[in-house]
Amino acid sequence: MYKSPITLEALLVLDAIDNRGSFAAAAEQLNKVPSALSYIVQKLEEQLSITLFVRQGRRSVLTPAGRHLLEEGRKVLGAVSKISEQAQTIAHGWEPKFRIGIDSIVDNQPLMEVLAKFLSDYPNVEVDISEHVMSGTWEALQEDRVDMVIGAPSPVPNHQGIRTVALGSLSQVLVAAPNHPISRLPSPVTKADIEDYRTIIVHDSARNAVPWTSNVIEQSQHFYVTSVSQKIAAIQAGIGVGFLPKARVAHLLADKVVSVIPTETPPIEAVFYMAWKVVNKGKGLQALVSQITESHYYAEKSG
Repeated sequence: MYKSPITLEALLVLDAIDNRGSFAAAAEQLNKVPSALSYIVQKLEEQLSITLFVRQGRRSVLTPAGRHLLEEGRKVLGAVSKISEQAQTIAHGWEPKFRIGIDSIVDNQPLMEVLAKFLSDYPNVEVDISEHVMSGTWEALQEDRVDMVIGAPSPVPNHQGIRTVALGSLSQVLVAAPNHPISRLPSPVTKADIEDYRTIIVHDSARNAVPWTSNVIEQSQHFYVTSVSQKIAAIQAGIGVGFLPKARVAHLLADKVVSVIPTETPPIEAVFYMAWKVVNKGKGLQALVSQITESHYYAEKSG
């Protein structure tokens, strides 16, 4: 079995010498005698056939080879430290990594504000965010690709073992660029009116389940995108029209970048959920659910 001469102890010694500038100061930091550090460095230099430090006045300075070794070694030290922290985290019932699936329909900013507080309180938990659309959001949870979902749309799938919390509702309105021809039609526009124009459709991200459709105008030409952010950009560019949560484009409406087109049917109120599997009893999940609930995450931003 190959045994590397580069040990964690040697990397810690190199790191201390580089930070403190001398063997004596590094030895004081590591609670060792300077000769012990000299022996470790000398042995490593002999085994690698390189010089790690040179003297510049009173300071010990890394050579280019030594600098490279330490820079890469610090990555190893960081990884080892992270493994230790994660092991302690798991032992106390905390997930080392938390995977969150966000439906594309919702605004990310409120969630990021909650996550900022969550990570401030629990810095050892790693967070992995992914974006999904419609039934693809539920599918990601059912297939254990995420630990929880936020903004998952109704209807809730008939699947045992899933806990849901309604976050509120979002009012879906027809949106177009101010100079789009549909904005010049008499209000309110009808479904037949909308069919004359290209509509922007977001692909359902489901891999295995039957994809859902939402507010699709069947007789119109379609322009397909993979996220609501792309849909907003396409509408803003005048490519077509589409239904969007009014709260999601409130800032664009205020800036008159896009306009709400009144329709003969009232706006659709869509309920969105936070959900996770009941078998997931990690403390990280419990803490995040509590913080999202207390922040009234989407309930105050609906409309």
